Order: sequence, then C-alpha cells, then structure tokens
Amino acid sequence: MTAPAPRWLSEAEQRAWRSYLAANRLLAVELERGHQQHGLSGSDYEVLVRLSESPERRLRMWELAKGTLLEKSRLSHQITRMERAGLVRRESCEGDRRGQFAVLTEHGWDTIEKVAPFHVEQVRAFFIDRLTPEQVQTLTEIFAPMAEDLRKQCPKDDDAIGPE
Repeated sequence: MTAPAPRWLSEAEQRAWRSYLAANRLLAVELERGHQQHGLSGSDYEVLVRLSESPERRLRMWELAKGTLLEKSRLSHQITRMERAGLVRRESCEGDRRGQFAVLTEHGWDTIEKVAPFHVEQVRAFFIDRLTPEQVQTLTEIFAPMAEDLRKQCPKDDDAIGPE
C-alpha cells in the first residue's frame, strides 16, 4: 500500500508558517540576549519564574520538569548549574526518599525581582506592543488550545518525566 500524497502548504500557508518561525526564533534570540545581560540563560529565567510563582517558592523536580518541558536529566543539570550560582537549592521530600524539591533561594528571589521588569519590557517591546488588543486575543485563541493539545501528546509529560 502506498503512503498518501503529502498535503503541501499553499503559498499563503507557507508564508504564514515561515513568518511564524522567523518571528519565533528572532524573539527567542532577543529574549535570550536580554537574559544574558543579567547573567542568566532563558532556561534559568524560566525556572526562576516557575519557582517564584509556586507556593513556598518550591516545586517537586518532576513538576518543574513537566512545566518547563525539560527531561529529568536535562533539568537535573540545569538545577546543578543554578545551585552553583546560588539561585536554587534542592531539598529532600519528606516521606519520599527518591523525591526532591527545587527551592528558590533568597539570591534567586532577588535575581528574579531584578530581572523580571527588564524581561517584561522586552516582551512588551518585541511582542505585545506590536499587536492590537484584538490580535492579542486572537493569538490567545489560536495558541492556548494548540499548546494544550500538543502538551497532551508530549511524551516528556507522560513517559520521560514521571515521578522522581
């Protein structure tokens, strides 16, 4: 049996796809450049944000991995680098010898408080302020369900991460 013929993109679909890819990559480069000015990587910043928004500024490692879409081993290396910088620390989970928490340190909290205003200004300048309120709403309507659907299919969430 032969495979079905590919459904090639129309000219308009190709323009939309390539415009999205270019904008996404260029935005990522600009945001990364901004994080680096503060001695952080984009992954550092994301971990700091997630921990700063969590109860007691701590998350189980598997929850952090799921939220950041990092595999356990990659997250472990990330947390090790951030521990060396004094931004986070690991704590054991009471009642679960294998489980660990990633916990935001005071230095980590001070860092996110210092960097977040700069980050949000970048997001505004390079993304939000270039859109009308209607476009912001449309993007939310497009990407929120897409992200939710893709997250359900992501093997990292179910297979690669799992409990510690």
